[in-house]
Amino acid sequence: MIKLLVGLGNPGPEYEHTRHNAGFWWVDGAARALGVRLAAERAYFGLMGRGAHKGQPVWLLQPQTYMNLSGKSVSALARFFKIAPEEVLVVHDELDLMPGQMKLKLGGGHAGHNGLRDIHAQLGSPDYWRLRLGIGHPGVKAEVADYVLRKPPAAEREAIEQAIDSSLQCLDLLLEGRMDQAMMKLHAKPARPAAPRPPPSAAGT
Repeated sequence: MIKLLVGLGNPGPEYEHTRHNAGFWWVDGAARALGVRLAAERAYFGLMGRGAHKGQPVWLLQPQTYMNLSGKSVSALARFFKIAPEEVLVVHDELDLMPGQMKLKLGGGHAGHNGLRDIHAQLGSPDYWRLRLGIGHPGVKAEVADYVLRKPPAAEREAIEQAIDSSLQCLDLLLEGRMDQAMMKLHAKPARPAAPRPPPSAAGT
């Protein structure tokens, strides 16, 4: 069961539409779906909202600490409300997936993502759930820092938004802890169009 939904990003209008804020976009969508309003909470260093799903509380969080200190916000809320790492879902941008792709996983490394790195350190565990939203890779490691802080072209933003919309259709499954079912839906590839049938043989041949 997931009790805390975290979207990673950077605060401020200059970052609002950049690739690194894909996690914020997801939590905005989740807040709309759950009818939750996010508001600044100084005790948790972020924008926080509390809702419910089937009688169970659920918290939504957008850390306002800047990406590198995301764990400060996540750990403050998780510890106060006694939320275990495996009850946390962190949604973040992922360089190793193309825009429109997404992957759900439990635990693992941070792969150089500074937000995840700090959450690892502050929670004291890597065993939280992650929803990785693909943003693509610039192709050169030295360009990554600038790439994630730029706005994606319209077609890429649309692909990311479509992935967000699709993943939010699994929100009930995530909150209820039905992760295997959520994975099947999230990781399903669109069906390929059927191959055209060969034309009927000409009569008399």
